[in-house]
Amino acid sequence: MHMMDWNTYRDQVLVGVGEVGKLSPDTVRGYVQLGAAGGKTNHLDAKTRELIALACAVTLRCDGCITVHGQQALKLGATREEIAEALGVAVALNAGAALVYSTRTLDAVAAAGEI
Repeated sequence: MHMMDWNTYRDQVLVGVGEVGKLSPDTVRGYVQLGAAGGKTNHLDAKTRELIALACAVTLRCDGCITVHGQQALKLGATREEIAEALGVAVALNAGAALVYSTRTLDAVAAAGEI
C-alpha cells in the first residue's frame, strides 16, 4: 500500500503546470529551457541528472518534483538501489545544512549576549 496515489497526483501536477502555461507561457517555456540546459552539455547522462533532481526534490520537499523525476529516473533505467543512494545524499546534505546553521545560531545567540 502506498502513502498516496502518486500517479494521480503527478497527473494533477502536470495539468496544473499546463494551466500555468496557458496563463503565463513564457514562465513555463523558461522553466522547460532551464530543465533542458544540462542535457545540451551532456557532461552527465540523463539518468544521473534525474537522480540529482530527486535528491534536490527531497531537499526542497517538493512532492511534484519527486513524482515527476522519480518516474523519469525509472524510465531511464535507475534502480531502487541507485535511487536510495541518491536519497542518502539528500539526507546527508540536509543534516549538514542543519549542522552549519546550528553554528550560525550559536554565533547569533553569542552576539546577542546570551552565551
